[in-house]
Amino acid sequence: MDSRLLDLLVCPVCKGPLQHEREAQELICPRDRLAFPVRDGIAVMLVEQARDTQASAGAQPAPDADART
Repeated sequence: MDSRLLDLLVCPVCKGPLQHEREAQELICPRDRLAFPVRDGIAVMLVEQARDTQASAGAQPAPDADART
């Protein structure tokens, strides 16, 4: 992904900064513990498509994203 674009993208839930995980092809929001996929160089910034990073680590589930909208 273009680094200039990464500077502009924020989490759609909390509007916080994202971390780019190149190998995993994801943009991570550490605050909401969500991982947004990057497909063919395009960030998919839909909460419905995001992966809960805590669930995959076996920890407490992240807060329900639907409750925030």
